[in-house]
Amino acid sequence: SDALVSSVGLTLVGPYDILAGKHKKAKSTDLDFNLHWRFFYDPPEFQTILVGDSKTQYHMGYFSLPICVYFFINRDVPDELPVWVGANEAKKGCVISQVGDNVFAAVKLFLSKKLKEVTNKKKNAILKDIDEKLTRTAKELGYSLEQKTMKMKQRDKKVVTKAFHGAGLVVPVDKNDVGYRELPETNANLKKICKAIVDAPTDDERLKAFAPIQEMLTFVQFANDECDYGMGYELGMDLFCYGSHYFHKTVGQLLPLAYALLKRNRFAEIIESHLANRREEKVDQLAP
Repeated sequence: SDALVSSVGLTLVGPYDILAGKHKKAKSTDLDFNLHWRFFYDPPEFQTILVGDSKTQYHMGYFSLPICVYFFINRDVPDELPVWVGANEAKKGCVISQVGDNVFAAVKLFLSKKLKEVTNKKKNAILKDIDEKLTRTAKELGYSLEQKTMKMKQRDKKVVTKAFHGAGLVVPVDKNDVGYRELPETNANLKKICKAIVDAPTDDERLKAFAPIQEMLTFVQFANDECDYGMGYELGMDLFCYGSHYFHKTVGQLLPLAYALLKRNRFAEIIESHLANRREEKVDQLAP
């Protein structure tokens, strides 16, 4: 797990912790692996595999359908292979950027940025050597080093909305366009509504500011009745990404139901765990 720490500044975590047997040494018996290295803004679709700068919470991970620096994997469906690797800086917000469709591509992109910043010749030589070895190994194993592969472009075509995190949401839409309907507010307007709620000086004012959200919840109920499950998915994800605890109850109503309707039950389980224990620090479940 420490193979890239001294040279690159990245630590292998998540599934690599399991491969290293760290879970067998854990003192606590009350571990929730749904939350292991799950940062504050990580949606259920993400699984962190690399962490970097702890000041910005940079991390990378697999994004499945679904910067400390972390890399994470994104997949749209829990039982399918991840569709790409993304990066987020949790201290700065919810935005997720694509950094390749595999860990080799993600680390190479990170290295290329690092090489531009490093002025020390010895350090630069070490990074170049790692970059060459990584490139050679990736080619031998048949992994693409492109930041944007054809597979990722094909997935982008299926995105029905970008959502606040920018990674995009994918839901099944049939030939009659059943599966998703747009929210009545743009992302910009929805953020203004959220800000008004969070910044309200009193609970009464906050309740009044919630009126547009309540109206959208009614629209979501209609949409669900007509099999447009993507609407509740989008609203729930946007409110989760806004990050305020004022929205946790509403997110808890929207996202588990949306995932269940989309037959993504593992993601429903993850979001329920996350909302019950959403934290900005101490996300390593195996920390002593």
